[in-house]
Amino acid sequence: MEELNKNDQELKNLATINTLYKSLAAGDTKAVSGLLATDLEWWFHGPQSCQYMMRMLTGDAPHTEFKFEPRSIITLDDHIVVVEGYEGANVYWVHVWLLKDGLITRFREYFNTWLTVKKLRIRPDGLPIGRVGKDNWSTVWRSQPRDLFRRSLPGLMLAI
Repeated sequence: MEELNKNDQELKNLATINTLYKSLAAGDTKAVSGLLATDLEWWFHGPQSCQYMMRMLTGDAPHTEFKFEPRSIITLDDHIVVVEGYEGANVYWVHVWLLKDGLITRFREYFNTWLTVKKLRIRPDGLPIGRVGKDNWSTVWRSQPRDLFRRSLPGLMLAI
């Protein structure tokens, strides 16, 4: 029964993120604001000139400034959704959304950055299993920027 609830939550989170991108494309700021927690935690990595999402969500730029067209959307568990997109040979982005109770509470944006998401194995008491090393990490997602394989991009690891 718990697995069914987890799958239901993952489907709801996917629907929320799909609604977010459709609302952004349509310029429906009311629908977008209804999906975001009022205390949204935000983190950005990339060139400062590429903070398109922040400018769109804060109203500093029109929804037409940059077109976020997801190429892949996946859930990593019952509260994390990873979205990847690229535009030609020069632009690649990854969004990592954390959801709680149907609202987006945390947002990580990576622009022109390779990203590897790894899950840290934790004991029930909250401490890492053994010493923190490669044996305690499991890769759950890795960037797939199709048009950028010839470019050198900075790489980051996100631990969940």
